[in-house]
Amino acid sequence: RATWRELGHALLFAVVLWPLDALVVAFALAAPLHLALTPLLMATAGGGEEAKVLKQWTVSTWPAASGVAALGLLLLALGGYALGLAAGARAELTRVLVGAPREDDQEARVVELTRSRVRLVDAFEAERRRIERDLHDGAQQRLVALTMALGLARLDAPPGPLADQLAKAHGEAGKALEELRELIHGIHPKVLADYGLPAAVADAADRSAVPVDVTLELPGRLPQAVEAAAYFVVCEALANIGRHSGATRAAVTGGHRDGRLVLRVRDDGRGGADAAAGSGLTGLADRVSVLDGRLSLSSPPGGPTLLSVEIPCEPCDPRDHRERTEPCA
Repeated sequence: RATWRELGHALLFAVVLWPLDALVVAFALAAPLHLALTPLLMATAGGGEEAKVLKQWTVSTWPAASGVAALGLLLLALGGYALGLAAGARAELTRVLVGAPREDDQEARVVELTRSRVRLVDAFEAERRRIERDLHDGAQQRLVALTMALGLARLDAPPGPLADQLAKAHGEAGKALEELRELIHGIHPKVLADYGLPAAVADAADRSAVPVDVTLELPGRLPQAVEAAAYFVVCEALANIGRHSGATRAAVTGGHRDGRLVLRVRDDGRGGADAAAGSGLTGLADRVSVLDGRLSLSSPPGGPTLLSVEIPCEPCDPRDHRERTEPCA
């Protein structure tokens, strides 16, 4: 499509536009300039006696030549203005035919892109909750039933190889159940859906390899997308602290102020963390940015490391929290 527009513009220029440009230049610039040079023409070509003005009429006196020159200067100024208007019109025509999209079109595309990203995040969160619910109500319940059945069979079996095999199977089923619970918790923790962000952060702190102090005060439930993004940022930060920082203690603080959820994760480790070095925070930063939020990391060598998250949002009514993912009014 762009190639055809460029070809059409080239043909239009070759047939129509360049003659119009020549006429505009002739009337707006060449004719007034010729009038302004009438005294010079009279002194040189006419021998000081007469001069042809635009090859139409003759000027034979110096006062008349000066008047024509003054008129030429005035028309030259007006012609320059007209030439600017013509150039602007040509530029607009070229922009319409072969130029980049207009600014309002670009703004519309940016708005639509932002909305599509938000819809993708919402769909992603809904799918995570569906998978968590299916695993919790389906596979996990079957594993629980299997574990109980193996345990009962183990109790009823007489000592011997069969009892040993049942004990081994019972232990493996218990390990599989624990791994499935951890997987469900990583997909979308039930405590986050049922009790909100403070309880979920406290649960993540209890499971952290490093002791964590939690001070998080919120006026109520927040939109699901905001709670999920904040929770997984905290979990990733605590996991990085346990794996890489060498810290002896960490702290999670925050609250809701001025229409924004503010979280701070601090540790007393060695510092030198880089969000772009495969820490997992880059993807979370993109996720936060979809919600018009901001994630920043300060980690000078020697520490301490401070991870900050700010997401604009308003508290939700607990009654409609499950049905809403966008910021509540």
